[in-house]
Amino acid sequence: MEKKINKKLDYNTELMLITMEECGELVEACSKAVRSEDYTIDRLTEEAGDVLCMIELMKDRGILNDRELNNRIQVKKMKLMKWSNLIK
Repeated sequence: MEKKINKKLDYNTELMLITMEECGELVEACSKAVRSEDYTIDRLTEEAGDVLCMIELMKDRGILNDRELNNRIQVKKMKLMKWSNLIK
């Protein structure tokens, strides 16, 4: 007879674990969107929305904040301007 593991996670641990899972699902969705001709934008939107939801929960919890995230977005955009063709 198998015994089940019953773990009660604290809020932050559960938040991080689910965020990791959702990020993994977005990675998979991006990969499938590139590889598959019949892949729909709806699936990509679903997974990106799930990741954004988890980021919002991190902000609500005080783990992340808009000011620091916006600063980091600007840093990343500058790197993309230098190393890619995504931003002109």
